[in-house]
Amino acid sequence: MIKINLVVVGKIKENYFKDGIEEYSKRLSKYCDFKIIEVQEENYSKAGQGEILNVLNKEAERILPNLKGHVICTAIEGKQFSSKELAQKIKGFIDLGKEVTFVIGGSYGICESIKQKSNELISFSKATFPHSMFRLILTEQIYRAFSIINGT
Repeated sequence: MIKINLVVVGKIKENYFKDGIEEYSKRLSKYCDFKIIEVQEENYSKAGQGEILNVLNKEAERILPNLKGHVICTAIEGKQFSSKELAQKIKGFIDLGKEVTFVIGGSYGICESIKQKSNELISFSKATFPHSMFRLILTEQIYRAFSIINGT
């Protein structure tokens, strides 16, 4: 069974997002070994304009040990995929027996050093989404990919 990791910065505060993510995680359990790894978010309220790089670097230190297999960072400048294209990509990883790690950054995104260590960057839109909402969207899209792969 393929392993899919979701490395995320910060915790979800809203119960309605938690419930949705939990539901899709449960559904995914019949298709893959799905794991969400939360790393600590830096305190952004203290981050002035000159501190953003420092914040990103600290978060990158926490993300780095969790990068396994084929690493896909979510970034606005990444390539966009339809749900069917994402399903084809995941099917390829299944066929190769390759572990996959998706990364969602914090409020300021993902440090360039993590992006450079990734195998690819993907985007779901030119728009920016709240972290909690995007975690739900990505979890749903991974589930949808498995639904497409399995014809359900």
